[in-house]
Amino acid sequence: MAQKDPEELLELSSETRTILEEQHLRPLWEVEDDFGTVIDDLEADIWKWDEIQTAIDHIEDDVPIADLPPGFQRRVAVPINASIGNSISNTIYVGIQTVSPGETAPSHRHGANALRFTIDGAEDMKTVVAGEEFPMKDNDLITTPQWEWHDHVNDSDETAAWLDVLDLPLVLDSLNASNVFENHELERQPVTKTQGYWDSQYGRGRPTDEKSDGSIPGPFEGIREPTPPYRFGWDEMLESLHQRADNDDPDPHDGYSLSYVNPATGADPLFPTMSFRAQLLNDGPTDPHFHNATEVFFVIDGEGATHVDGEALEWGKWDIFVVPPDATHHHEPDDEATLLGMSDRPVLEAFNFYAEAEPSS
Repeated sequence: MAQKDPEELLELSSETRTILEEQHLRPLWEVEDDFGTVIDDLEADIWKWDEIQTAIDHIEDDVPIADLPPGFQRRVAVPINASIGNSISNTIYVGIQTVSPGETAPSHRHGANALRFTIDGAEDMKTVVAGEEFPMKDNDLITTPQWEWHDHVNDSDETAAWLDVLDLPLVLDSLNASNVFENHELERQPVTKTQGYWDSQYGRGRPTDEKSDGSIPGPFEGIREPTPPYRFGWDEMLESLHQRADNDDPDPHDGYSLSYVNPATGADPLFPTMSFRAQLLNDGPTDPHFHNATEVFFVIDGEGATHVDGEALEWGKWDIFVVPPDATHHHEPDDEATLLGMSDRPVLEAFNFYAEAEPSS
């Protein structure tokens, strides 16, 4: 005869059960099974660029930006993880945004941290942040810090496309907080800074008469140094990766890897909630490991596969894929490949919750 689970032997009288229900109470042994089930376990998945391209082309044909509702005047296709339903993960949001020639995605600002990583850009495609026009050339990364006005202006003759990456799911779903939001009174914010201003203030020298009070811009308070508006040019990052490959040993799990750092501090992470790195894989397969952070990858160039718990996610240029927490994984490039890696690791590290290891067998 099969033994009963100890919890099955715990019987509450009908009177006790009524009292508990009336007072909105439950016994711990019933509650504990519900923890960790609000959001399903994240699934490994991949979105192929050819299919994304078809979708964004159709959206561009169907929907002018001007026809979209105020506050959502961004023409974006969002990769959806089957276990989540509204984003690629429960902490990181990724979208593929397009702006057609002559269009403007109107100016607004919000509490979420955001960045743009250019997929298909041009000198005359600009994202305007905090009064400066930043050219969006291929593979450039441009920060959109909390509560800074930003709009996207395409003065080129080709449609531009880029990745939007925000911490929206973390703020809205995981933390159940609000994303403070405001539309600008003008479609385009006034350009008040010369091109290169923010780079000159952080990448080269610092104003001697300006003291930071340590607060986050806008109606927020925190203990982290604010992330300034900044453009990381890809040519410089790629050169740095190759210099590293020519002079250093690769990380066994990430190959040759460089973090995008907060220009105000010179340290990782780029945002308090998300870290980003450029990875060069050219030394064969990496070693398997696992960690409890979610990682999202964008394939900048090259082909290969990432093996996640025995499943091979075969990728090529501009594909997007996600590696769930605690999944054993390793990368296997066909030759040389470059990836943009995105992670929610800073959130876990802030509470001493981050864990990483190699499989024991």
